[in-house]
Amino acid sequence: MSFLSKIFAFTILIGGSISAIAQCETWIGKSIQTDAETAHSIYRQALKSNDFPVALEYWKIAYKHAPAADGKRDYHYTDGVELHKYLFSQETDPTKKEEYAATVIRLYDEAISCYQNKVLSPKADTDEARNQRIGYLYGRKAYDMFYTLNSSYEANKEAMDNCIKYAGDNAEYIIFDPYSRIIVWEFKEGIMAKEKAVSLYKKLTQIAEYNIANNEALAEGYEQAQASMDGNILQIERDIFDCEYFKEKYIPEYEDNRDDPQVLKRVLVTLKSQGCLETDPVVIKLSAEWAKYAVAENERIQAEFEANNPAAAAKAAYDEGNYNEALAKYKVAIDEETDNSKKATLLFAVASIEFRKLSQYNQARSTALQAARLRPNWGRPYILIGDMYGKTARSCGDSWNQRLAILAAIDKYSYAKSIDGSVTGEANDRLSNYNGSLPAKSDGFMRGVSEGQTASVGCWIGETVKLRFQ
Repeated sequence: MSFLSKIFAFTILIGGSISAIAQCETWIGKSIQTDAETAHSIYRQALKSNDFPVALEYWKIAYKHAPAADGKRDYHYTDGVELHKYLFSQETDPTKKEEYAATVIRLYDEAISCYQNKVLSPKADTDEARNQRIGYLYGRKAYDMFYTLNSSYEANKEAMDNCIKYAGDNAEYIIFDPYSRIIVWEFKEGIMAKEKAVSLYKKLTQIAEYNIANNEALAEGYEQAQASMDGNILQIERDIFDCEYFKEKYIPEYEDNRDDPQVLKRVLVTLKSQGCLETDPVVIKLSAEWAKYAVAENERIQAEFEANNPAAAAKAAYDEGNYNEALAKYKVAIDEETDNSKKATLLFAVASIEFRKLSQYNQARSTALQAARLRPNWGRPYILIGDMYGKTARSCGDSWNQRLAILAAIDKYSYAKSIDGSVTGEANDRLSNYNGSLPAKSDGFMRGVSEGQTASVGCWIGETVKLRFQ
C-alpha cells in the first residue's frame, strides 16, 4: 500500500470512529446540558400524553444535543423509533415513508452501536446485561421491520439472528411468529435448506421451553408464541422433521385412544412415513398392537360400525380436523347409545376433543366426569382432568395458586390409579413430573397455613386441595 493510500485509509477509519462517537454523545458536563435535559423532559411528557407534534419538536432538540442522553438510558433512540413509526403510519407519500422507515432502522442501529461501544450503559453495567439489551433492541427492530416497515426477509433474519446471538435464551418471544413465517416461506420457495429450517425451529423451541420453565412472569406469552410458531411450521412439518418429532407429537393422541384401532393405524403409518425404522421401540410396540387386529375382522367391524353407528362419522370428522363437527356427531351417537360403558367411551372422546383441540376446559371436565359416572372404577377420565389442571396451572394467578393447581392435578392422578390399576403407569409417570412443583413450606408459613389444611384453587379449576409441601 502506498503512503497516500495508507493516509486515505487512516482518514476513513478516524472519520468512522468520530461519527460513531458523535451519535453516542451525552449531555454530561456539556454547556447544553440544561437545554438538553429540559427538551428531554418536555418531549417525554408529551409522548406520554400522545401529543406527537410537541413530542417530536422537543425530541429533535434533545436528540441533536445528546443522542445518548445521560449515557444511562437509550430513550432518545427508542422514543425516536416510536415517533418515526407514528410518522410512517400517518404518511401517504412513498418517498417520505421510506425516509421514516430508514430513520427507524438507523435509530435502532445507533442505540445498538452505542451499547457495543460501551458509551451507553444498562442499569447493571455488565457485559451480560449489555448483551441482553442489545439482543432486546435487535428483537424489537426485527418486529418493527416485519410488521410495520415491510423490510426484506434477509434484513429481518439478520436482526432476529442477532437478537438470538446477544440475548440467547432470553430472546423475546415477539420474534417467534415472524421468524417462523419467514422459515416456511423460504423453505417453500427453495431458498432455505431443510437443515437450516430445522435448526432455527429447534433453537426457537429451546428458547420457548426455557422461558416456559424458568420465566414465570412471561411463561404464558412464550407458550402462546410457541403455539403460533408451531401453527406456522405445521405447513412444512412433514417435509423437514424426522421420526422423533412425530413420535412426540402423535403418541399422546394414541394414548388417549388406546381402544381405537384407526387411531393406532394412523399414528403407526405416520411414524413409518416420517422415517421411523421398524426397529424403533415405539414402532415395534405399535406394530404389535396393530397385529392384534386381523385384517378381515377389522374390515368387518369397521364396515358394521360405519353403517350402524354415527360415531364413525364423528371419527371421520375428527380425522379431517373438523372438531366441532366431530363433537356434534359424537353427541348424536351418545344419545343413541344404550350401553353405559360404550357411552362412557364416547363421552371420553368428546372430553378429549374439548380439552386438547378446543381448550374448552370447563366443558371438557364436565364431560369427563359424565363418562366416569357411567363407567365406575375407570381412571382415564381423571387422568384427563389432571392433564387439564396441569396444562392450565400457569394461568391460575401467582406462584402459590399455580402450585395449588398442580396439587389438584396430583389429586386427580392419584385418584385415577386408586380406582383403576390399568392406568397406574400413566398416573405414576405424570406424578413423577410434578414432584418438584409442590408449594414451598415457606410460602405456606407466610400465608399462615400448614400441611394438612385445605385450600381453594382459583381460576377455572375451583377445587379444594389438602396442602402438601416440598
